Amino acid sequence: MIQYVRQSRKRDSTIPLINVVFLMLIFFLIAGTLAPPLDPELNLVDTSELEGRDPPDALVLNENGVLSFRGLQTDPGSFIASHGENPVRIVPDRNVSGRRLMEVTGALRRQGAPSVFLVTEQALE
Repeated sequence: MIQYVRQSRKRDSTIPLINVVFLMLIFFLIAGTLAPPLDPELNLVDTSELEGRDPPDALVLNENGVLSFRGLQTDPGSFIASHGENPVRIVPDRNVSGRRLMEVTGALRRQGAPSVFLVTEQALE
């Protein structure tokens, strides 16, 4: 009598790989929460109706490129001469050219400002 000999098949190794990837996915979904969510009963302050004001110790760079301090027109040299070597804050207009902003910050640094900070708007989304 002739017996049929069945050849042994190698097991497919993709099933354990899929299991490992799935477990890693679940781990990163659970561990990916960095901060707890805000309290659902919390009502955030609405500042959209507030009038924006520049800080009192900051230079203002208007849209047309004019530099002013506390409402009076100035230039980087005279500002640094009168305010010493303290860090300088600039509040640039949203529409001022980048070239003019770089000119003013460069001039302030050349005149002796140790650092120049840009004051910008930050929104919580």
